[in-house]
Amino acid sequence: MSDRIELPPTAGSVAVARHWSAAQVREDLGDEVAATVALLVSELVSNVVLHARTPCELLLTRSPGRVRAEVHDGSDRLPGPTIQTDPLALSGRGMLLVDAMSDAHGSEPLSGGGKLVWFELAVPSASGAPVAP
Repeated sequence: MSDRIELPPTAGSVAVARHWSAAQVREDLGDEVAATVALLVSELVSNVVLHARTPCELLLTRSPGRVRAEVHDGSDRLPGPTIQTDPLALSGRGMLLVDAMSDAHGSEPLSGGGKLVWFELAVPSASGAPVAP
């Protein structure tokens, strides 16, 4: 099952994306998964607002044992490496969080321009056991 939302490149879009994504998964997957999805989605959308400065589309896909979030934006610039070089920096930790908290993540250029940044989480299956993405 997939849901999508289009967002403008404004600071308010981060909160909209966070609340929308949590609402999409909370009923089926619970508060803990919803909180993780919301946090990681907000990091991806924050990057669009701060760096791409283009409208974006957020796609959330749920399948047995997996949740995948994709953010499509109009910038060709891919995220940098997920290493923190300055422990006192006030920003630059978003993709570090995505790296630490997701089971898989990545980015790729889109053929028509722009890029796709995504993450996946393994979530409990119907039997309650987590399934790897």
